[in-house]
Amino acid sequence: MATRDELTEEPTGGPRRPVLPLVAICLGYFMVILDVTVVTVAVPVIGTALHTSVTGLQWVVDGYSMVFAGLLLFCGGLGDKLGSKPVFLAGLLVFTLASAGCGAAPNVWGLILARLIQGVGAALMVPASLALLKSSYPDKAARARAFGVWGAVSGLAAGAGPVVGGVLVAGFGWRSVFLVNIAVGAVAITLTARYVPATRTARSTARPGLDVPAQAAMAVGLTGLTGGLIEAGALHWTHPVVLGAFAVSVTGGLAFVLLERRSAAPMLPLSLFRGRDFTASVVIGVLLNIGFYGLLFLAPLYFQRVHHYSALRTGFALLPLVGVVALSSAVAGRITAHTGPRLPMVVGLTVGAAGLAGWLLAGPHTSYLALVAPMAAAGFGTAFTMPASTAAVMEAVPDSRSGAAAAAFNAARQIGSAFGVAVFGTLVAGNFLGGLHMAVSVGAAGFLTAAVVAALFVRGASDDDRDKQT
Repeated sequence: MATRDELTEEPTGGPRRPVLPLVAICLGYFMVILDVTVVTVAVPVIGTALHTSVTGLQWVVDGYSMVFAGLLLFCGGLGDKLGSKPVFLAGLLVFTLASAGCGAAPNVWGLILARLIQGVGAALMVPASLALLKSSYPDKAARARAFGVWGAVSGLAAGAGPVVGGVLVAGFGWRSVFLVNIAVGAVAITLTARYVPATRTARSTARPGLDVPAQAAMAVGLTGLTGGLIEAGALHWTHPVVLGAFAVSVTGGLAFVLLERRSAAPMLPLSLFRGRDFTASVVIGVLLNIGFYGLLFLAPLYFQRVHHYSALRTGFALLPLVGVVALSSAVAGRITAHTGPRLPMVVGLTVGAAGLAGWLLAGPHTSYLALVAPMAAAGFGTAFTMPASTAAVMEAVPDSRSGAAAAAFNAARQIGSAFGVAVFGTLVAGNFLGGLHMAVSVGAAGFLTAAVVAALFVRGASDDDRDKQT
């Protein structure tokens, strides 16, 4: 049992306000997710306006995910050390300013640089948001519902993103999809500063530092992996640059593990992976995002390049994929509170796998209606899984490791996103439709594998009851 000194954060600052703090916390995450889906609709237009290839577009999308994933563990530890509220506010500010930079980018390299900085802001926000939610809802059932709201808000962002992106691109140009974050960020900063209770960090000898060498090793490893996967589409898998990038990735990964094993204060305590729920949920997070975000990257390209849809029509065409996310997340949060995380994870992943496999129907003359059910199933399954997997991760660790656990889980998800976009984009580089079919097959297999992992290793309500009896 954790002692008072081991707890990283304790809420202070008077009576709690149950609604506005939740709104403030979720709004920042709303902005992070909105940016992903807004950009997907604009990607083909950006490619034309900035005269860049699929590889350049992959960097626009994956540069953000790469930095996001690479810094999540460090930022999770930063939140545990300095307090979640100041770290969350810093993330909001960085993300908002970087969004302005994206909107003003003169060329693709300027856009990629601003996207990298956006990734820094997102990495600061996400672990802190989960840690703040956990500290705000000590009751397990209430916490599960709060995670459901958190997932539902992200679902609203995902669902609104394509339509908002289509409207903005059609009416104001592609730069407006980034500039909209300025208004959202300003509201989020104001609400957080005013309504989220201040926190203090208890002094503890458990975290004397932030493990910067390991952080650097992870960043190098992820950069090598992402770069190698992206450039393989243009340069081919056996090119010296690609092979060198993979070698850098392996070296960085091994260095990270060795440094964490020897560190007195690891930012990712490897002991966390002894828990079956934690490890299984991290693996599921990777596989889930590979399939969903890989498809979310390719679907707009399919509609605009194969069927010649406009950006606005593409946004509405993607509604079945992302429009069900909010409702599915909210329902999953409530079910998880009653059944435990295993059942909704297995159901969601199985439905999602069927949705991804349905994209094997996609061809040059395929009716749009034939893809509505596959898109809805992929979106529903992904969103139905997320609150349950989030709850499984956060329940598997003590409060003193909430930031690190949230960071590890979201880093796994962002690694999956980067991997999905990089691999799916590489597969379609030569033959779009053939590569699309291969990509969705890979994604469906990943979902089914994740369903098996959930069934075997994630707890259900019956497991909790047995633990209480023993």
